[in-house]
Amino acid sequence: MELNPFDKALFVFGNRQRDKVKLLFWERNGFVVWYKRLERERFKWPTHLEGTSVTLSGQELNWLLDGYDLKAMQPHKALDFQCV
Repeated sequence: MELNPFDKALFVFGNRQRDKVKLLFWERNGFVVWYKRLERERFKWPTHLEGTSVTLSGQELNWLLDGYDLKAMQPHKALDFQCV
C-alpha cells in the first residue's frame, strides 16, 4: 500500500467473496476499524474505475455500504429478522 494510513482518509477493504468490508481510519490517538458482514447479497464494488485505489465521495461510500451498485443505483433487498 503506497498510501499513508495517517492521512485524513478512510481506507475500505473487501474480501474476495465481497460479503465483508472493513473500514480503517486514524483518529487522533489510534486506529478505528469498522466491520460489516452481509447475511445475503454482495457488495457491488465500483468496476468503472481504474487502478488499485479508488476515491469515493461520502455519499458514494454510503451508497456502497447500503448495498447500492454505483453503476446501476440498485440497492440490496432489506432483510427483516425477528430473532438471532
